[in-house]
Formats: sequence, C-alpha cells, structure tokens
Amino acid sequence: MPRLVILHGPGIGKRFELAPGTTVVGRHSTNAISIDDARASRKHCELVVKDGFVTLADLGSGNGTLLNDRIATNAILKNSDRIQVGDTVFLFATDDTNILPPNTPDTASFVLQSDPNYATAILRSVPAEEGSRFLANPEQAGTEYLRQRLANLAVMYEASNAVSDILDVEELLVRIVDLVLKCTEGDHGCAVLLDPETGELTPKAMRSRGKNAEGELNISRTVVEHVLEHKQGVLVSDAAVDERFRGGVSIAKHQIREVICVPMRGRHDTVGVLFLDTQAPTAKSTGGRDPVKFTEDHLRLAVAVAHQAALAIEENRYYQGMLQAERLAAIGQTIAALSHHIKNIMQGVRFGSDMVRMGLPSLDAELLTKGWRLVEKNQAKIDDLILDMLSFSKEREPAFESTDLNGLANEVLEVIRGRAAGAGVVLEFRAFPELGPVSCDADGIHRALLNIVSNAVDAVEDEEAPRVTVSVRRVEGFAEIAVEDNGPGIPPGKREEIFKPFVSTKGGKGTGLGLPVSRKTLREHGGDVIVNGGVGRGTEFVMRIPLSE
Repeated sequence: MPRLVILHGPGIGKRFELAPGTTVVGRHSTNAISIDDARASRKHCELVVKDGFVTLADLGSGNGTLLNDRIATNAILKNSDRIQVGDTVFLFATDDTNILPPNTPDTASFVLQSDPNYATAILRSVPAEEGSRFLANPEQAGTEYLRQRLANLAVMYEASNAVSDILDVEELLVRIVDLVLKCTEGDHGCAVLLDPETGELTPKAMRSRGKNAEGELNISRTVVEHVLEHKQGVLVSDAAVDERFRGGVSIAKHQIREVICVPMRGRHDTVGVLFLDTQAPTAKSTGGRDPVKFTEDHLRLAVAVAHQAALAIEENRYYQGMLQAERLAAIGQTIAALSHHIKNIMQGVRFGSDMVRMGLPSLDAELLTKGWRLVEKNQAKIDDLILDMLSFSKEREPAFESTDLNGLANEVLEVIRGRAAGAGVVLEFRAFPELGPVSCDADGIHRALLNIVSNAVDAVEDEEAPRVTVSVRRVEGFAEIAVEDNGPGIPPGKREEIFKPFVSTKGGKGTGLGLPVSRKTLREHGGDVIVNGGVGRGTEFVMRIPLSE
C-alpha cells in the first residue's frame, strides 16, 4: 500500500498509509493527515489513490506544495518522491521496503534480572555519605597513604563545589585563592585575569592567608609574563637568585623567596594566572635554616585548581555572551515582527488614502466614504498595536473598581456582534445575575475579553454552524468569564506557545500580542487565563478573577 513518511518536521518518522480514495493533508485537525506545522494551510493538499496511481493536488495553499523542491499543483507521484507541505517534508513510497528518515534514533531496551547469589558476593560496604565525610576531613582516614591523597582530593572537591555554587567571578576567585593559600601555606595570593579584548593584566582577589591583602600586593610581572609566554606553571624555590627572574624589581624589593605561578587555562584559552608567594623569613624565626614551604605537589595542585577556576570563568563568559546574543536576537525578532505588522497596516492606510485621492477631484461621495473608512479601520489597528505594546512592556497596578461582569461581557459582545454576523458566527451569552459586583480593572478586563472573543470568532469562521458562547460564573472564590468555541481546537503542546509575544495563527489579521496581554492583565489581578479543550473538540478560554471580601 502506498504511504507517506515524515522525513523532516514535527513527527519525524511517522507513517501514513494511503487508502483508496482522497486523503487531505494540512493543519486542520479533521484532515486524514493532520500536521502540527504553522506554515501549512488548514487544508493544504490532497492525494488521490485511484486505478493504481497516486495523484497530488494543491488545494490553493498559502505557501504552495513542493514536489522534489519544485512548486506543483497537480502531479502523478513516483516512488521516493519528496513532498513539502509548509516546513514538513514527506517521503512517498510505493514498495514494502523499510524506509526510515535519516538520523532516526534506534530504540533500546533492557531487562532487570534477579541474582540470588548477589548478597553473598559482597565483601564490604561503605555508606554513600562516607565520601563527603572523608573529603571534608581527610585527617580521619585510616592510613597515611589515604590521608595524603585525600587531602589533595579534598582541595579539588572544595574547588569543584565553589565552581558549581558561585556564579560571581570575583567571589569565586576569592574562594579559590583562599583555598590554595590554605593548602600550600603561602603568604600571599592573587588571580591575575587577562582582558579578552585588550590583553591587559588585571589583578583580582588579592589575599593574605584568608583575608584581604593589606596595602599593596606586589606581583612579579617577570614571573607572570614567563608563565603566560611558556604556558606552563613554575615553582621557584629561591626567586632572588633564579637567573630567569633576577631582573624582577618586585622580587628583590619585597624579598619574595618562593613563588608558585600557574596559568589559568580552560578548554580553549588561557584566561589568566594564579600567583602565590612566600616572603624571605628572618634567621631568628627559622633558627638559621631556610625552610621550604612550596613543593612540587603544591605546584600540581595549583595547576589543577587553576584549571577548574578557568573553566568556570570561561563558562561565565560564555553564559554572558549567550545572554547578550539572546537579548539582541529578541530585539531583532521584535523589530521584525513589528515591521511585518506595521507594513500590513500601512498598506491598508495607503490603499484607503489612494481611494480618497481618486474621489476628491470628482467629489465621488461613495469612493471618499470607502477610502476614509479604510483609513479609519487601519488607524484603529495602529492604536490597538500601540496599546498592546504598552500593556505588555510595563508592569502596572490595576485600577480596581466595583464592576458588573455580566454587563461588561454583554458590552464586549455588542462590540463584536457586527463582525460575527458578517462571518455567520452565532454569539451566545449566558449571564450569572447572582454574581453581584466584582472588584477589578474594568477597562483591562474589557480589553482582555475583547481579545479572546475576537480570537474565538476568527477560529470558527471556517467551521460548519460556527458558534461562540460567553458565560459568566462563580467557582470557588473566583469570578470566571468563559469563552467557548466549536473551532478546530488547540493541541496540548501548543497551549503555552500561543501566549508568547508575536506568536499569531491569524497571519496578517493579528498582532500576536492579544493573548499575552490578556494573560498579563489577569495575572496582575492575581488570576489567570486557562485553556481547556483539545484537537477537534473546540477550545474554552477561562478568565479567572479573584473575588475580594
């Protein structure tokens, strides 16, 4: 039997068998092949299976139907033809081969089996919480071997916790420098960051054994530049006599004796260095000996911790870059959406003004009236767009007043009744006289209800016996205004998407802000807009307003 397989788009891999007769493809839920594709028309195209042939015919869709990447109005299909409807691509197949779209993941399964001998094979068990206890207190480990290794592992554990918990880069670097000074017994420490744009060195988190460094903290630029140039950490046991750093003024002036300086290298770049030093001790304090504080183990540990910090800094910069990119993308999308709506409105204004200009020389009253009405209509659209933008873009406190919701709902229906009658839509109103006055922002609720009722009328225009019912009721501490239609319904996965700004299913008719503004208005009241119903069962929008005592 011939069939269609979705190669690209929502429902990838889904198959549809083509029975003899006519099969309609499109966005409408009543179609034999209904696709969740905003760019597809409600009834986009049809396939007719007859006398061993399958014929494709476009049904006047807005975006056209593509057959093997070419526009097609009528065509006889062949095996392996590709049909594009909106953004959805189908593969047409006539044979029995198992055709799957590329990159379709295989499914895997596993079976749990019982092993009766498992308990007797366990030699020893350790509670799960012991890991964090050992890392927090490595001195409690049973052997010297384990104590030494857990001490270094505990530093890495604490560094990992800092990286995962602290989002602020400067606060993170303070924690990292304190941690390394503690485990190496260094006197001073500092993280020096490279500016990603200028390459300038900027000291951060200057610390002296668990506190802020008092006065100036002098860092050897000679050592830092050596580490950055060679991209390797160094341990200097006697900086004053080391030939590589003998020219360093700060080393001699501030009696820097031992130095650990390691690059802070992440996945891609070196973001800075971690610098630690000890100053030359006095003979009295050391008994004439020259103690060594920094060891090769300390150097390796500093390299590992610096790498952790660099990863966190890279992640933070990447995150900030993503935020900036998202802001710019949002601005771009907003401008594009507004430009599209304004262009459509201005076309109507221009057409109306042309009619007025044509009617002026002859004072053609009919032409002048039609043109002026068209200008006024599109002027109202501009007003609506501006009001929606203002309502959506800023927070506002509702102007509460005692309101008759039954009367308010009836007023909205009177406003929309003329357009509904022109589209053949029956409006029904079910009042609830027992409700009494409700405290709310009457103008805001009126505008929100008008948006929702207008959407409902648009949704049922193509239905048989189209009907929209508005009901006022009281439910558990809330006053509710429900708007129910017998349209095609909204899939559950699309219910939240319709409340996103500039998402419109009405093409040039809508601004894409009506529902977001309506929900925002209700939430400012402490209520909400709830969507009920499903595909093919109509839709109910419920406006919930809390009842105050």
